[in-house]
Amino acid sequence: MASRLAAPPRVAVLGAGSWGTALAALASFNAPTLLWARDPAMAKAIGTRHVNERYLPGIALPEALQSTADFSQALEHACGDDARTGLIILGVPVAGLADTCRHLRDSLDPAKASGLTVVWTCKGFHHETGQLAHEIVQQSLGSGWAPGLGVLSGPSFAREVAQGLPVALTIASRQAHVARIVTQALHGRTARIYTSRDIVGVEVGGALKNVMAIACGISDGLGLGTNARAALITRGLAEMQRLGTALGGHGSTFAGLTGLGDLVLTATGDLSRNRQVGLAIGQGQSLASILATGVTAEGVRCAQAALNLGRKHGVDMPITEAVCNVLFHGRSPRQSVSDLLSREAKAESNSPDT
Repeated sequence: MASRLAAPPRVAVLGAGSWGTALAALASFNAPTLLWARDPAMAKAIGTRHVNERYLPGIALPEALQSTADFSQALEHACGDDARTGLIILGVPVAGLADTCRHLRDSLDPAKASGLTVVWTCKGFHHETGQLAHEIVQQSLGSGWAPGLGVLSGPSFAREVAQGLPVALTIASRQAHVARIVTQALHGRTARIYTSRDIVGVEVGGALKNVMAIACGISDGLGLGTNARAALITRGLAEMQRLGTALGGHGSTFAGLTGLGDLVLTATGDLSRNRQVGLAIGQGQSLASILATGVTAEGVRCAQAALNLGRKHGVDMPITEAVCNVLFHGRSPRQSVSDLLSREAKAESNSPDT
């Protein structure tokens, strides 16, 4: 494990959705932690009654966790007396990442901000530009604003983390001090934190596993069995790795927590929103009717962007293409499965043994 800092970091989590709240609860056991909620009523409930009934109903949050609806107060909490030990966790989805970063940039003195560590947790591609989260962060903060940056990812359901169940996560950053600060804030008790320098690989794994989870949900909804699910997970992992390495990620990253680990969890776990969307589609529901219930699934948002990136870089992505055909082009789930099965036979890998 990375060496400890002399003093615990001061943590501000921006975004009180399920994952932001769960991470704030986890950090509050190690470090002074303040959670920013846009809704004042939610902030008050978290700070006084220690509940977030909207996103984590029935779960008691730590008494040490405090909350505020004042954005400036959250930032000042992270800066404290020494911004070099301040950690800001962006607990917002990809769709809200740019706005949050611009708000952050405009709210802090660049001289003070340069000492902070900022990490993001969202998983997906921007649905219009195809940008990964780190590209959105760097573009939105601007070149004159240079804190330590990193992405926190891994196989994790927010509800289980908030309940105090074990979890393993990866912090990916090109700056060693980012890993040290995040590790001190979150490691121990119920969480184990691993480190990586492969930001691109970690982000591609986190984005594409959602698309693969929709595919697995569709298969299960059609009643195609566990053999089919295993095949989709395995070939889905290969698809993730092909795109990830084409974009500059490391192939070995996809065998780890943020690749295989996150894929298995999201494709098989009952708490997975992306899997639930796939199940409903496989059982005959339309995407419009599913989304009308308020379900948010990043795989739906970023599937087309992922396919476009694959085409741009010459990467074969048959599962992603099949999901897009079902979601957006009126292809029936059963016909899409037939399309996958009728593809030309090929070797599983390019190794000499095959």
